[in-house]
Amino acid sequence: MKNKNQETKRSFRITKKIAKHGSQNIIIVPRILESSLKPGTIVELNINVLEDLNDEEEK
Repeated sequence: MKNKNQETKRSFRITKKIAKHGSQNIIIVPRILESSLKPGTIVELNINVLEDLNDEEEK
């Protein structure tokens, strides 16, 4: 028997550039996901660095 979390579990994969908001670095949720990811929703976030800005500056 499934519990409530297993029944509503959804998965999205997005690739994002880190944005700046004042002194904070942030990840902005795409507008298309607003209805699925409302404020207060708890998510698991795994971050894989695909390109490091510092690596680009050294070249």
